[in-house]
Amino acid sequence: MNRTAIKAGLGACVLGASVLIPAHVSAQPDPAPTATGTELADLTVFLDPGHQGSAEGNDLTRQVDDGRGGTKDCQTSGMTSLGGVPEHTINWNVAQLVKSSLETLGASVVQSRQNDTGWGGCVDERARAASESNADVAVSIHADSTASGEDAGKHGFHMIVPTLPIPDEAANAAQSGGGLEASKLMRDAYVADGFVPANYAGVVDGIQTRADVAGPALTKVPLVFVEMGNGSHPEDAAQLESADGQLKHAIAITTGIVTYLLTGSSVGSELDAVQSAAATTEADATTTTAPSSSGSPTTTTTPKAPSAAAAQDTTTTAVTTSASATTTTTTTAPTTTTRALEAATPTTTTPSAPAPAGESTELSRLLETLRPLLEVDGVDGLEDLVNNENLGLVSDLARTLMAMLNDARPN
Repeated sequence: MNRTAIKAGLGACVLGASVLIPAHVSAQPDPAPTATGTELADLTVFLDPGHQGSAEGNDLTRQVDDGRGGTKDCQTSGMTSLGGVPEHTINWNVAQLVKSSLETLGASVVQSRQNDTGWGGCVDERARAASESNADVAVSIHADSTASGEDAGKHGFHMIVPTLPIPDEAANAAQSGGGLEASKLMRDAYVADGFVPANYAGVVDGIQTRADVAGPALTKVPLVFVEMGNGSHPEDAAQLESADGQLKHAIAITTGIVTYLLTGSSVGSELDAVQSAAATTEADATTTTAPSSSGSPTTTTTPKAPSAAAAQDTTTTAVTTSASATTTTTTTAPTTTTRALEAATPTTTTPSAPAPAGESTELSRLLETLRPLLEVDGVDGLEDLVNNENLGLVSDLARTLMAMLNDARPN
């Protein structure tokens, strides 16, 4: 088993998440929903790892349709990161991890190019291939660059969306509807996974609107065009170059895809709903006031049973950015998603063995399941992917995804 296969398996493990336990819960849950491998059956994803390994025999400057009545270069060579890694290789590696995770869940995956050594097609050819695949969603995976010496502070991820309307009616319908929705969900998944939206090039809340990118204007299925980070920025480049960083990007991209395909609602929204209900249950208490010896009132709290409101469905719409957050909460009758989340909520407690000093029980349990993977082929560094600081986020995210996978797929 090679290193890539191990990391792909880990990505699927994180997304499958049947072994994860939320960090904010100290109880062992009833048997949690597990992935069956058919959650994305009958769904197709088109992956476009940007650029190509070689342009030999092809003219990159040949003019092709730009989708807006003009022309542009057939293709570009892509950037090279500060550490000397070509963008086409970064894009390819991330795409293969995403492909593996999606196929683990039963999706059919079509790629614009089949290797990282040869030609991958002009931008118009890739858009045509995506459209002809009739994919439920297409994702074009890229990494950005700037003038490293002059723009040292420019960093972060962003999604490129096309200026609307697009002249082609089918492309306009696809990108103004599903494409825009999927792009925002991908942005939310990136933010939820700890990535910072770009602070340059007119990016607003992780979204950049452009009329000069041909792919979205030519593609007739919903398209997400993701720029994972700035390869000219030291921290972004280090993450783009490393296997662990590429895996983290792949998890965010896969999460965005799965969320769009199965729910059309934000992962952040689902997490907020789960955490809000848990917080309400834990914090709900009766407050009484009694006089103190000094004559000033003192307040004591007595826990009480969870209120009926805590059992109701809470639907939260959240768009989180690096600078602000807006949350709207409404209470409705329980939905299938809520019932799935409630079904996965721990209801019994079982003592477990103490965790090593500085390491939570949940983290110990997770790392124990990953240990065999870490020992194969001398793979190291993956312990840092899930740690005490991010375990709660990863666990909650995985738990929510599992509930959605099992009970919230649109009919």
